Amino acid sequence: MVRHYILRTLIYCSISGFLLVGIAGGVVWRFKDGLPSFAELEGVEPARTTNIFSRDGTVLKRFWVENRVPIPFDKIPKAAIDGLIATEDQLFWRHWGVSLPDIFRVVLRNLWQEGSLKGHGASTITQQLARNLFLDRKQVWSRKIKEQLTAVLLERTYTKKEIIEMYFNKVLFGNGAYGIQSAAERFFGKNAGELSVDECALLVGLLRGPYYYSPINHPRRAKDRRRLVLRRMYQNQKITRKQYQSANRRPIILKDAEEETGEAPYFTEHIRRYLEEKHGWGVLYKDGASVYTSLDSRLQRLAEEILYSQLEEVQRTVDENRRRNPPDSTFWSSLETFEDTLNATVVQGALVALDPSTGHVLAMVGGRDFNESKFNRAVQAKRQPGSSFKPFIYTAAIDTKIPPTRKFPDTAVSVVMDDGSLWRPQNYDRKFLGWMTMREGLAMSRNVVTTKLLEQIGPRTAVRYSKRLGITTRIRAVKSLGMGTSEVKLIDLVSAFGTFPNGGIRVEPMAVAKIVDKDGNVLESQVQGKEHEVLSFETAAVMTSMLQSVLDMNKRTDRGIWRGTGRGSRTAYGFRRPAAGKTGTTQNFADTWFVGFTPQIVAGVWIGFDDYRVSLGPRMSGAAVALPVWANFMKKAHGALELEQLDFEIPQGVAQVEVCVETYQVASIYCPARLKELFVPGAEPTAPCPDHTAVDSDGSKEKKRTRREFQF
Repeated sequence: MVRHYILRTLIYCSISGFLLVGIAGGVVWRFKDGLPSFAELEGVEPARTTNIFSRDGTVLKRFWVENRVPIPFDKIPKAAIDGLIATEDQLFWRHWGVSLPDIFRVVLRNLWQEGSLKGHGASTITQQLARNLFLDRKQVWSRKIKEQLTAVLLERTYTKKEIIEMYFNKVLFGNGAYGIQSAAERFFGKNAGELSVDECALLVGLLRGPYYYSPINHPRRAKDRRRLVLRRMYQNQKITRKQYQSANRRPIILKDAEEETGEAPYFTEHIRRYLEEKHGWGVLYKDGASVYTSLDSRLQRLAEEILYSQLEEVQRTVDENRRRNPPDSTFWSSLETFEDTLNATVVQGALVALDPSTGHVLAMVGGRDFNESKFNRAVQAKRQPGSSFKPFIYTAAIDTKIPPTRKFPDTAVSVVMDDGSLWRPQNYDRKFLGWMTMREGLAMSRNVVTTKLLEQIGPRTAVRYSKRLGITTRIRAVKSLGMGTSEVKLIDLVSAFGTFPNGGIRVEPMAVAKIVDKDGNVLESQVQGKEHEVLSFETAAVMTSMLQSVLDMNKRTDRGIWRGTGRGSRTAYGFRRPAAGKTGTTQNFADTWFVGFTPQIVAGVWIGFDDYRVSLGPRMSGAAVALPVWANFMKKAHGALELEQLDFEIPQGVAQVEVCVETYQVASIYCPARLKELFVPGAEPTAPCPDHTAVDSDGSKEKKRTRREFQF
């Protein structure tokens, strides 16, 4: 009899087993087309964050579809793992993807409480991972079955530790943070491995509803949820009673929310455009590349601090001028619409700093507030450069062997323009100082001298040299070219000036040094920008010397003291290193510039309104507005980088001739005043000074020699 019952039981069990296997097989067959393939299971790869680094290792910006920084299992805090398992899946280490006891428990609960099989719960950690990786969140039976089948496949493909690792790197914790590392950084400003027990419990609590339990939007709910996680951890003996009570009492202290713009926003947007154009959307937002840039975060902070401070100061001055001018005054004459008025209310600025020998972009500020305006005035704006364009004209002259001692008259002139009209160039101070050398004319930015020089070399020659030096915008070959009447980009102007301290070699600006994908493969690498030999070393050295006079010239003459327009960098701001540069101001004070360099850094500053028709106001010149930013930045930048003080190199081919300051011929011991001047080969004077010789003008006797003359 007993044998009969045992046999019948075995038959029933076998039939039930076959039925269950058949049902399971039918279920698998029914849903097999919606399950992930083996290749998909093996190749689970969530979207990663692309990091933009400065050259000194600072993370400037992250680009992502899902803000995720994957970390290995051993970097995940134990408290987070314990909290997750205690709260979400206590049988995790024992089940095979699906927990049958939990399913029965949830079915009974739903029938008892809701009178229906519908509801939620019983999803294991593996099922939740399957849902996040491969499925949607529709509350239907078919999706639930697919979820369970996929969980079983995952358990057959990965170890338990690998599943935990994938889970913590995949799930959303809220506020744009995917994965526990990004969540730790977003909410607490630390690495995942540094999280405390209460912080781990808070993050685990977010998984049930990242927005509903958000500690930012709903701190009370977040605290209640944290308490639940801590209690489950205590009940499962993962923490002691003392730890539970201590963690539960702690307040929720979150990191201050950072601006989404990150550091150096104009620069990182410049990088974003470059990456998207050259490498595509995937590298930028999904593949988790590491982009190493040329920018120095220390110099960037200095640039922003100094420029923004000056913009505030200029803004106060402009606002005061605006208040003193009634609406019908000429101050407002160029404003035709309300939009014009808005554009005229905010003083804007830009700064670019490069390494002249490599083209590395060291700092870039493209405007006053990236959140207000993403237009990058450092690389996108085209503005008239004013007198900062003059070095191109003087470079053409020097390169064609016109010596820096050539004299031109600074007098009132009328120039017949191409359309037959007359143009009478004026100087900034509305004065004329008479005859002066090219060096003096450049140092004091005399418009008439530049106009006469341009007539001699021809506008087309000047345009050709500006293009050789790196100006990419359209330059019109007109007789007013020396006033900077054609628009340029700041980065082009800065790069062009970098040719002078680099011995005539122009190096194209570069911002990206290396791009490495998530697997360590180098997608792009460059040590420096592309080089172009555009000037002889000798021409570059002579031009550098002439531009040094812009900062250093302080000459007493019978017509007063002649000072370089950049002299304030020495006297007012204490920048003492060997340096050179040029101021620039447009005719109506709408654009102010200073571009200058040392042997190690070339930098340029522009300040003005976005609306070129609006003036900053009288006397708001490049020397008064842009030069202070340049001088302060260069002074602090060299100190921050601890750069040694270097002088500009003078090649052997440059002729260094002592000339008479009156005739600018080769000085003799009888010349009362002499100076050393630089000349490109073939441009140096060879004749002796005709005015100071061994005999008087009547030829009767020798002149008395001075102590200085004998020293010569």
